[in-house]
Amino acid sequence: MISVSTDKTKLDIPFIHNFLKDIYWAAPRTIEEVEICIANSFCFGIYLDGKQIGFARVITDYVVFAYLMDVFIDENHRGNGYSSLLIDAMMKEPQLQLVKIWRLATTDAHFLYQKFGFKLLAHPEKLMEKVLL
Repeated sequence: MISVSTDKTKLDIPFIHNFLKDIYWAAPRTIEEVEICIANSFCFGIYLDGKQIGFARVITDYVVFAYLMDVFIDENHRGNGYSSLLIDAMMKEPQLQLVKIWRLATTDAHFLYQKFGFKLLAHPEKLMEKVLL
């Protein structure tokens, strides 16, 4: 049975860290940094028969803006539609229904997010960033 939960006590932090520590957008995040990120985000775990197989988090003010981050499904469980189930649960989450602007960054999963209404930025020249890596 597949389920999605926002209960942070169910999250398998070592599993999340193990995935993120080697992935292009999160390396080399320490387990302590993963714990801080989780503590300060609205988190979603996806579970197959009670075992966590994926994760995502949202940084938000719950009204104006939300940013999706760290969305992943374990490699052994990809190709089964679980990413879509996870994103769908995030988009339907009652606490996030007032959010007017959603953003994310992806290198290779545009097709997934387009199914949920995400588009390329209309005015990317308006956005700025400061990266301290």
